[in-house]
Amino acid sequence: MENSKQLIKLSNNDNVLVLTVDLNVGDVFTYAGTDYKVAEAIALGHKIAAKSINEGEKIIKFNMSIGSATRDIKIGEHIHLHNMKSDFIDTHTRES
Repeated sequence: MENSKQLIKLSNNDNVLVLTVDLNVGDVFTYAGTDYKVAEAIALGHKIAAKSINEGEKIIKFNMSIGSATRDIKIGEHIHLHNMKSDFIDTHTRES
């Protein structure tokens, strides 16, 4: 696992990174050799895509599926209820 000041990958198999700070629009950082530019403000504790994730693909955090992508998600994009659904509780999805 690799860590940085801005985020952490909780398990080697995760396809998300968890923010350890608030990020603002335009912030730029490098993680594991990949450059990221923040397109929207993202709060501490939220997730971004560590890689491109296709619609229907499982969202993996801490080596466990926490849901599925409801649309294609670009690398570095914020992952939350607007683009994923819980595989466990139907109410944990927000329609756009």
